[in-house]
Amino acid sequence: MEQQPDPPPGRAPETPPETLPATPPGAPPGTPLDAEAIARVVATFYAEVRRHPTLGPVFARHVADWPAHEARIAAFWRNAILRERGYDGNPMAVHRAAGNVRPGMFPAWLALFDAVLARELPPPTARAWSALAHRIGRGLSLGLQAYGGMPNLRGGP
Repeated sequence: MEQQPDPPPGRAPETPPETLPATPPGAPPGTPLDAEAIARVVATFYAEVRRHPTLGPVFARHVADWPAHEARIAAFWRNAILRERGYDGNPMAVHRAAGNVRPGMFPAWLALFDAVLARELPPPTARAWSALAHRIGRGLSLGLQAYGGMPNLRGGP
């Protein structure tokens, strides 16, 4: 392993982010996943979502064609992880337009996704994908909060 140079005086050493290990044949460097593994995780996750008491009804209201939805979400993850350019959607716009997606739902979504990742993938790969999902989830949650308008920080009407 290559040794990192000392940081400049007054700066803390950078902690490298957890990366996706063990590149499969034909995949870009640094990625341990292929399209098949991504599709498997997505399909397993949405099977769990359909049974979830909170998330299931939210998705059921918007998803009529589960195979098409799973294909679209798998394309999203292939874009994010494998750098494939097959996804052209806007997740924030979709979640805002749904009308029944709330920021408080993301912890349940992420916990369920983490459980699927832990079952389906080697631990380092699951942790790295989970970190990416959590960053995306935070962004969506914050975006949905902001969509409701600015909070009143002055204390008056």
